[in-house]
Amino acid sequence: MSENTEVVVIGGGYAGVMAANRLTQRDDVTVTLVNPRPAFVERIRLHQVVGGSHDGVVAYRKVLAAGVRLVVDTAARIDTAGRTVALAGGGTLPYDYLVYAVGSGSADPQVPGAAEFARPIASLEEAERLRADLAAVPTTAPVTVVGAGPTGIETAAELAETGRPVTLVCGRMLGPYLHPRARRAVAGRLAKLGVKLLTGPGAQVTEVTADTVRLGDGREVPGAVTVWTAGFGVPDLAARSGLRTDALGRLLTDETLTSVDDGRVVAAGDSAAPSNLPFRMSCQAALPLGAQAADTVLRRIADERPSPVSLGFVGQCISLGRAAGLVQIARKSDTPTALHLAGVPAAKVKELVCGFTVKQLVREAAKPGSLFWLKDTGRERALEGRRPVDTSAATGPTEAVSPKPAVRAVREQPAGSAADGA
Repeated sequence: MSENTEVVVIGGGYAGVMAANRLTQRDDVTVTLVNPRPAFVERIRLHQVVGGSHDGVVAYRKVLAAGVRLVVDTAARIDTAGRTVALAGGGTLPYDYLVYAVGSGSADPQVPGAAEFARPIASLEEAERLRADLAAVPTTAPVTVVGAGPTGIETAAELAETGRPVTLVCGRMLGPYLHPRARRAVAGRLAKLGVKLLTGPGAQVTEVTADTVRLGDGREVPGAVTVWTAGFGVPDLAARSGLRTDALGRLLTDETLTSVDDGRVVAAGDSAAPSNLPFRMSCQAALPLGAQAADTVLRRIADERPSPVSLGFVGQCISLGRAAGLVQIARKSDTPTALHLAGVPAAKVKELVCGFTVKQLVREAAKPGSLFWLKDTGRERALEGRRPVDTSAATGPTEAVSPKPAVRAVREQPAGSAADGA
């Protein structure tokens, strides 16, 4: 390895920016961040982009450390043997270590007509297209939102607050992650906004047309615009590059976030599946996972043993329009409790969380290594007695903790994504 260590970070979202900033702790490390956009996207505000109350972007010069080189391009393939990243725009980037933080996006809908007629909202471009589609129809035209996780709830509330008639097709239930008490509070707020909720076994979408959503029980829901928030997927860059992934496409890693196939590839954020037991997709997880990924790389450079991932959750914040919200309190294991905050105070907390998330990136850029986060030792118990991850194919430094067990992913249909706030 050369005297200077080259680290390439793929993905400039919450996890990628945090990792890139934290890597600048060492003067002998050169950090390059690859991202397809020239600005940082606040994914937890995309529902506001749709509603017109926020533009959803922050200049990278504000959140990215001065020593990080930004390459505005898309990674097309990772060559782990040659340690290079091929760019879609041409050329390659060499690396000694790579941080895989490609994030998540809209999953390919398996429902007939959904890909053609429904509008997703998992990226800035999708949110801007949806906003344009809404502007092209009368404000009295019905809007149907499919999916009742945080993204669906937030989008439905945001649009209903502007006076649009909205139907939220929930499927089995509203807010599956929420405690029943918090779920009732959300339902009450949506009812005040005039949102029509469709729940239960029959409220499964079977087909989407240009102006209708058909349900399993035969009902047809009219909609001039249909918004699709039912599930998130992960870019297939890892799989295309010959790296093993879970069923959703997240990079399989050990408990230090190191790829089970290559010791010089470390994952962070929504695209990481440590021990095949990934954390809930959220910016709440993305920031510490980005920091953990950077710490793993830095310890490898220093010939030290990386630490296993430890992350505790505090809950989930949901916006219910500009005037109300809900804060679901959770245990560190990310299981909801009966405690929640609703109404105007929750809206203020939600806004504070959105603002504080950017401030954490800014602080890490100015003072790398400053982020601290809640830990949870319960993960060790969840992994006990399971089949260990096979790291026999890994190359490069593998002085990570002993391979941890693999278990089935607990949430193949994410209850909260990086677009869903805390």
